[in-house]
Amino acid sequence: MKRYLENYIKKDLKQKIVLVSGPRQVGKTTMSKQLLKNYEYLNFDSGSDRDILNTGEWNRDVELVIFDELHKKKNWKSWIKGIYDTEGINPSLLVTGSARLDTYKKGGESLAGRFFPFRLHPLTIKEICHSFNEEPVDALNNLLKFGGFPEPYLKKNDRFVKRWRRTHTDTIIREDLLDLERVRDIKSIEILIHMLKSRVGSTISYTSLSTDLQVSVHTVKHWLQILENLYIIFPVRPYSKNIARSILKQAKYYFYDTGAVDNDLGARMENTVACALLRELHFIEDINGTRVALHYLRDKEKREVDFLVVLDNTPYLMVEVKTGDTNFSPSLFRFKKFLQGVKAVQVVHNLTRKKTKNNTAMLPAHEFLLNLHLNQ
Repeated sequence: MKRYLENYIKKDLKQKIVLVSGPRQVGKTTMSKQLLKNYEYLNFDSGSDRDILNTGEWNRDVELVIFDELHKKKNWKSWIKGIYDTEGINPSLLVTGSARLDTYKKGGESLAGRFFPFRLHPLTIKEICHSFNEEPVDALNNLLKFGGFPEPYLKKNDRFVKRWRRTHTDTIIREDLLDLERVRDIKSIEILIHMLKSRVGSTISYTSLSTDLQVSVHTVKHWLQILENLYIIFPVRPYSKNIARSILKQAKYYFYDTGAVDNDLGARMENTVACALLRELHFIEDINGTRVALHYLRDKEKREVDFLVVLDNTPYLMVEVKTGDTNFSPSLFRFKKFLQGVKAVQVVHNLTRKKTKNNTAMLPAHEFLLNLHLNQ
């Protein structure tokens, strides 16, 4: 299948090094090999490929050289910067990694001005309906059940998906994590992931987690950052015009793999919408350079809206997610008074009749996700 980033990456390969990051098994390698017919693929995890990388003896007569998992190479930024500065982009250079490539600071100079970054996300309803001609309702139900990673989604087999998810998590924790950090307490990180799966959509207390895990608050925050760097989870923090203050307040955490969330329809629905919003935000940031952020809203009276999309530091869209409530959330109208000009929508699973009130729409979840497009 053709992924949504392909045309943009092809264009940028003619100008800069392209860095593609994203969760493990989200389809980065498959997409990279589809970009151009004539390519050489080198994976740093392969001993023979590693030898070629260390000697620099790859084929220069191809259109594209793909360096997979290159961030595991010591001083990789200095290394590829040297290649770019001496050879340019003939052939084109593409680097992929199953972690945030900006987190690997094992030495090396900045790549500023030499690369364009892209983040590949799991499948969304938009991509599924476009690629497989599935009905939006079916696509949503399948996403809720199997998650958006291509292999389990396409298999649609409960037994296979459970086995895939187990090995997927184990590989990330026992291989990728150890490449990123020297972490001794692997078991406690596994327990932390399990705890977060049951708390999707709820604010996280670092103190509570530290008590349950019997480690310091600092350690908990560090572990959460590692899981974020490895594209397992992502935070959604409360909106505040004071950015530093919003970072300190309690965050909510969502999983890139919606199917990994505990079997609660409300949590999975909220996680599915969070993934779709983040995918759109990362897309416009990577393509247009727009500054983006995803927050939630909460006031002193604990009135809350699930998501607030912010573009170029300006609130743009409020989204409230429900599983079956056909009454508008009063919080949407409350916050609209303070956020002038902000669009608002209530997204409801299996909604039979759309509604509008005070310029606020109530839409079926599959319709909202199919037509989701963030543009100023």
